Amino acid sequence: MTATPIDNGFKGSAARNAAARARLLRGLLPALSLALVLLAIAWLNPRAISYFGFSLMLNLAIPIALATIAQMFVIAGNELDLSIGTFVGFVGCVTATWLKDAPLIGILILAGSIGIYALLGALIHLRNLPSIVVTLGMSFVWQGLAILVLPKPGGKAPDWLLAIMSFKPPFIPFPIIAALLIAAVVHFGLMRTSYGVILRGSGGNPAALKRAGWSLLKTKIVLFALAGLFGVLSGMALIGITTSADANIGNGYTLLAIAGVILGGGEFVGGRVSPIGAVIGALTLALAASPLLTFMHIPPDWQVAANGAILIIVLAARVLISRRER
Repeated sequence: MTATPIDNGFKGSAARNAAARARLLRGLLPALSLALVLLAIAWLNPRAISYFGFSLMLNLAIPIALATIAQMFVIAGNELDLSIGTFVGFVGCVTATWLKDAPLIGILILAGSIGIYALLGALIHLRNLPSIVVTLGMSFVWQGLAILVLPKPGGKAPDWLLAIMSFKPPFIPFPIIAALLIAAVVHFGLMRTSYGVILRGSGGNPAALKRAGWSLLKTKIVLFALAGLFGVLSGMALIGITTSADANIGNGYTLLAIAGVILGGGEFVGGRVSPIGAVIGALTLALAASPLLTFMHIPPDWQVAANGAILIIVLAARVLISRRER
């Protein structure tokens, strides 16, 4: 029996609807993972779901979210930054020393570090070097510079930075407001502006972008410069919370930033990233690490394992949804 055009049209419409539902579910995966973590925390300790509880649990979420956004810009260009953690540590050391004692010199050093990030993007593009190797080498450079600036833990955050990071608005905790603001600003700039489309296009379809007359070198420089800018903001926010610095304070942020981007729906190729998803992924990792493990009476040594398990589960769900979408 031959299928009629009506039958074929009905099947095509049903397939399109199923694909649309699959895309929607894939987009909601970061929010669902965050909701599951919050439900687990609420079940284990209901008192944590409060103004004070969220302020305490999300205390370090802001620098993690900023580092995740920095990594997201690099991944948007089909690259990977293995130096963001040590860079955050270097920025922290500069913030607790030069920015505190000699603000002008501190600002110049931080601005110069952003310029170095931009030069890294140019070097990777012009010499066609693997970003993993280049940024891995730079991670040792940033670590060494951090030790030179601050050989032993110490220093002090500037007073104005302490005031910002200790701000307590009414009704909604400051970390949640900051996360919403970061997500909104980056989402608008990267997803809603014409140049944001060009930046994402450098990772999605660089050949077409080049044929259209846009400079791939310039987009790579801009992406790495933005990564450096948000890395600086992450290091400053971290010192504003901890009040002092250590050369190793940001070493764990490299893996957290990569995991946050992937957990938030980003992919290593194709320029597919989501600023809102990246921030949600960072919040999920911040909550799933110390607070959730503490409430479950699990040793802190299992923090990395817990983050890895969450990432694997979300990635497995994304694969299943992608197959259904196809």
